[in-house]
Amino acid sequence: MKFLRLTAVIAISVLLFAGCARQGGEMRDGYYTAEAAEFDGAGWKDFITIYVANNKIVTAELNARNSSGFVRSWDPDYQREKIAATGLHPSEYLRTYTAELLSLQNPANVLVVAGAEREHKTFQLLAESAIVHAKAGDKTTAFVELP
Repeated sequence: MKFLRLTAVIAISVLLFAGCARQGGEMRDGYYTAEAAEFDGAGWKDFITIYVANNKIVTAELNARNSSGFVRSWDPDYQREKIAATGLHPSEYLRTYTAELLSLQNPANVLVVAGAEREHKTFQLLAESAIVHAKAGDKTTAFVELP
């Protein structure tokens, strides 16, 4: 009788542990996108798309698009404005944030690029949301309220 109880307790513990591990857990393979819930005052909507394989983020695209689908990093006016305001070309922080995400696998560990502080917060919120969707295997777009 004691053996049966002990076996039952062990079996239940293993099942509970497996469920907890999965919930905290692993990202499922596929593409996951998170984007701003609304267009900002300048008419842009920030987004990130990650591709996950074997529980690892292997590609990431961070950018913004306007209502016609034009991508902000290709906008020469935006590039000139950002360089004039911060001395920083947008491709610098976009590449840095995505490369760090691929390397560290955790947006909370990605350091701020001077001159792209607002973009860093946006990046973190979007990347965290995409990762939550990846852990759930939810391939619908996550809409994120940005500050």
